[in-house]
Formats: sequence, C-alpha cells, structure tokens
Amino acid sequence: MAPLLTTLAFLLDSIIGDPQSWPHPVRWIGRLITLWEKVLRATLSFLKASSPFAFILAGFFLYIFVVGISACLVYLALYFSHKYLFVLWALLALYLVFASICLRDLIRHTQRVEAFLAKGDLLSARDALSWIVGRDTSSLDEAAIRRAEIETLAENFSDGLVAPLFYLALFGPLFAWIYKATNTLDSMVGYKNEKYLYLGRFSAKMDDLLNYLPARIAALLLIAAAKLGSFDAKEAAKLWRKESRFHTSPNSGQTEATMAGALGVHLGGNSYYRGILVEKPTIGAGGKEASHAEVQAAEYIVTLGTLLALALCLLVMGLISFFFTNPWGWALCH
Repeated sequence: MAPLLTTLAFLLDSIIGDPQSWPHPVRWIGRLITLWEKVLRATLSFLKASSPFAFILAGFFLYIFVVGISACLVYLALYFSHKYLFVLWALLALYLVFASICLRDLIRHTQRVEAFLAKGDLLSARDALSWIVGRDTSSLDEAAIRRAEIETLAENFSDGLVAPLFYLALFGPLFAWIYKATNTLDSMVGYKNEKYLYLGRFSAKMDDLLNYLPARIAALLLIAAAKLGSFDAKEAAKLWRKESRFHTSPNSGQTEATMAGALGVHLGGNSYYRGILVEKPTIGAGGKEASHAEVQAAEYIVTLGTLLALALCLLVMGLISFFFTNPWGWALCH
C-alpha cells in the first residue's frame, strides 16, 4: 500500500502542484510557529529574562511544542482513520505524502521568474523570486537572480524532496512530517540575526541534524542525474568532494556544489537576509555566469534526480515490506 500511495502522491503533485486555495499543513505549522513564538517572547518579557540562555531555552520549548503538536495531530488522525474507516486513512495518507513534496511548484516558480526575465521585467522577477528564497531580492540583478534560482533548486531538491522521501521510506508519514515541521521552523526562526540568533538556534541545529544524511544522498542523486542527462557529472562529483564544505550550511553546500559542477557555473557569494549582510564563499569560482539555459538545465537535473529519489524510496519500501510486513509500521498505526 505504501509504494502505491507514494506513487499516486507524486502523480498528483506532477499534475496540480500545490493549489493555493487548498489547505496545507506547512501553512498551519507556520501559523503555529508564529503563535508559540509570540507566547514565548511574552513569557520571557514577563519574567524579565533576556539572557542568551533564556532565549536558547525558549527556542528549545518552541521546537518541542511545534514538532510535538504537529506529530500528535498527524498520529491521531492516522490512528483513528485507520481504526474506523480504511478509505479515509488511505486518502489522508495520500494527502500527507502529496503535501510533503514540492517538485511541480518548485519548477513552476522558477519558470515564472524566468518568464519575467525574458520580458525584461526585473522588478516582477525579483518579487517572484522572493516567494522561493530567504534572501533579500530587491536589489538583485539578472545574474544574481539566476544564481539564486539555481541555488534554491539545488537546496530544495534536498529539503523538499529527498529528505521527506528519506523519512517516509524508513518510517512513514508521521516522521516525514516531524521532518517537515523541523524544516519549517528552521526556515522561519533559524536566522543568525539579532532577533533569532538564540531563539532559533535549537531549531536550526535540529534541521542540520535531520538533513545530514538526506543532503548527502541528494548530492549523489544529482551526480547520477547529471550523468543520465549528459551534463558534467565528473565535475559535479569533484566540486561536491572539494567545495561542499565551504558553504555556511553543513548541508546546503552538498547539493549547491554538485549543481555548480554539473552546470559549469559559479554559485554563492555574499547575500543580504532581512537587511543583514551574510558573507558566503563562491562555489565553483572558475565557472561561468548562469544564464536562462543553465536554469532550464538545473530544472531538468532536479526532475531527473527526483525520479531517481522516488525509485530509491520505492525500492527501500519494498525491501522493508519484504522483511518486516509493512514498510510504514506503527508510524502509520498498522
């Protein structure tokens, strides 16, 4: 059942993506984060606690509250639907898998940015890019926009596709959504600025931990996809080995370095986040400036890599099912 639901979820994502009018667990998790952040900040203010340790402790509770509530809701929904109405359980599981992946929307957003650039509408391209990156986009030129597009394609291949599939294959939708809640926390509070340096530290470290293996698997899948797509897989592997550690993130550099090598472009460099300059080294410094062709190539590599990730996920599910009866076990309340 698990491989079938996963395959159906991917087909659904490839057809409709993420309709904005549909409810989405990530948006609910985002609202929960905002609520608990306000509660915890108000509590710290009431207690007159302003030390770094107090904010780190509050950040720990923020993580526990958000991930705990998210996990409990997913568990209870799956448990009771499985217990009383199997059809509802199957539909709910299908939706949870579908909502945990983002290939169609990721490609759609970059294509939208490229459409604006093709018309010479830099302002609209910057605005469209701001929907998929965390950096400030208001002053980016065309070259910087395209670097940001390729970087987000590479990073989201790991965060939005490989990592959810990794936890889904091994432990089921419950753990996939524990990961998604962690990743959402990191994207909202995991900044190294004055506001979140301490409050978001625990969430950022947990995101680093949960992404450690998936990011490296994602890099290997991108190398395989580059080989299949007749791109420079050898250079992709070389940059992955030599330059992935140069990135400020222990995980994002894995796929960004690999993509830079596959396309022969340079990525990275300094960027502004919420008005604060973040100094980042250049990856693939000898590479060319990315153009429309390289963005299209990155989309193609990510799509190929996703198909490989799906095949690997289904293979792991099949092996676990062969040895342990149900690949999702108790995580789906078997």
